[in-house]
Amino acid sequence: MANTTTIEWTDATWNPVTGCTKISSGCDNCYAERFSERFRGTPGHPFETGFDLTLRPERLEQPLRWREPRMIFVNSMSDLFHKEIPTSFISKVCDTMEKAHWHTFQVLTKRSSLMRNFLRRRYGNERGPGHIWFGVSVEDGGKKSRIKHLQETPAGIRFLSIEPLIGPIGKVDLTGIDWVIVGGESGPRARPMRPEWVREVRDQCISENVAFFFKQWGGLRPKSGGRDLDGEDWSQFPTIKSNYADAAE
Repeated sequence: MANTTTIEWTDATWNPVTGCTKISSGCDNCYAERFSERFRGTPGHPFETGFDLTLRPERLEQPLRWREPRMIFVNSMSDLFHKEIPTSFISKVCDTMEKAHWHTFQVLTKRSSLMRNFLRRRYGNERGPGHIWFGVSVEDGGKKSRIKHLQETPAGIRFLSIEPLIGPIGKVDLTGIDWVIVGGESGPRARPMRPEWVREVRDQCISENVAFFFKQWGGLRPKSGGRDLDGEDWSQFPTIKSNYADAAE
């Protein structure tokens, strides 16, 4: 678990799984893969096997030992709903998140139908705990089926991560969506993001009263282009009951 992170919309990261495989064009320049593969073959390093999918059961209970409440991005270096991760292991991750109610957990996937089906089995028709947020990544207008799957998911909070935004999204049905993040790609092969694509999403969020967070323009480095959008800093979060008040219980 990383006590700090440069990701603007969270406080910390927790990786009970690392490694992944590409599933769509948004994965082409994956920052997690680029970082992990630098250490492939380094004896004793956490990423000695690079970006190969790796379960890390020794990390399953880390959030329970972290008593200071914070937002935690789950599997920043993987995808919890990768088809090769056993459902029994995913269940253990969820067990920990449910027990650690003083934190807020943010889970993001591109395997949207697998997430929906798992959470339906776990929570039925009821929305899950409010301190566990589940979201999907959507990189362009061709991946909006993931949003439909998210809307069918019994999550406590539902969010979209439109990052990296590599093409226009178009009209988006935001029914049941609590939060939208937009960001440009970063790294040596970063694809440009057009301002009108960002404005299109922002304006729909404003119209539908959905919290909007603009993360970055992107470039060679994540902060190369800053995060100013039309003279404003867009850092909205969904309005929910704070879980932090439960920390002392």
